[in-house]
Amino acid sequence: MKKLVKLFIAVLIVSFLLLFIVSKLNSSQGYSSGNTLTVFNWGDYIDEELIKNFEKETGIKVIYETFDSNEAMLTKIKQGGTSYDVAVPSEYMIEKMQEEDLLIPLDHSKLPNEKYIDSRFMDLPFDPENQFSIPYFWGTVGIVYNPELLGDIVIKGWNDLWNPKLENKILLVDGAREVMGIGLNSLHYSLNDTNKDHLLEAKKKLETLTPNIKAIVGDEIKILMANEEAAIGVVWSGDAADIMWENEKLDYVVPEEGSNLWFDNMVIPKTAKNIDGAHQFINFMLDPKNAAQNTDYVSYSTPNKEALKYLDEEVVSDERFYPDVELTKRLEVYENLGKKMLAYYNELYLEFKMHTK
Repeated sequence: MKKLVKLFIAVLIVSFLLLFIVSKLNSSQGYSSGNTLTVFNWGDYIDEELIKNFEKETGIKVIYETFDSNEAMLTKIKQGGTSYDVAVPSEYMIEKMQEEDLLIPLDHSKLPNEKYIDSRFMDLPFDPENQFSIPYFWGTVGIVYNPELLGDIVIKGWNDLWNPKLENKILLVDGAREVMGIGLNSLHYSLNDTNKDHLLEAKKKLETLTPNIKAIVGDEIKILMANEEAAIGVVWSGDAADIMWENEKLDYVVPEEGSNLWFDNMVIPKTAKNIDGAHQFINFMLDPKNAAQNTDYVSYSTPNKEALKYLDEEVVSDERFYPDVELTKRLEVYENLGKKMLAYYNELYLEFKMHTK
């Protein structure tokens, strides 16, 4: 009996020692629960050097995961398998996450660098007073085109895409809101229109665009446009910047009828376990020099007005990617349309896609 007791005590001591060693190893690597930060962001949407710098500056280990759509991000957060401390959803998804009580209100006293954000990008309808979110990047949906492949055709807006001379020359990005938005804006309707007659009218007009559509594609639109496989592509502004970097012949225009003004914002999900670390990370990304470095890497437009001082003048003076206030007034932010109306948008879009085959 004494031998069993001694054996039990020995096993217990060894177990405690092992637990202590593992805990120390994890702590030294930054993996202890209080010293770890899990960030959930779009793919290739941050300069990884900034993550290393944040870790050095704070001693917090960053676990970085990526998603490829707002919906995938939402599903993963709702499942709750991973305790995400910071996520970067788009504006309409932020509104949806608020409705589903998935976000923690920000403590603005811990975000002194938010003063550097341009006021026109704060206090927007999807998050009044920025209770839950802080801008990360912004941009537009527009038209990238190759003048050499267009001849005498001038592209200024959506309605120019219906020119019969553009047969089989246009690539569309595969997105229901974006493509339905082309139809709506071309008719001078809102991107957030819920009038079913207007939506049907937009879909019917889009169907008349079919002869000009070469394909509806995803990320490969960047390669196809850079390689001059099509004359025109409907893309997000950041993708346009990447395409134009690869092929200097191309140009980009924000349509004169109006378009989408989008935002990706940093939020703290309710899954967060390191709320203080999350605030430190957000504030770190809002530092003007860090924001400028991130902008140089990602190529999207920064909402950080102070960061503009650290960017090339050629970049910040380019109104294709930093449009003036008058143009941004004509742009719309996507609103959360609700499940039923969003399903209707998707239904019409799928019908249109079938029509293009």
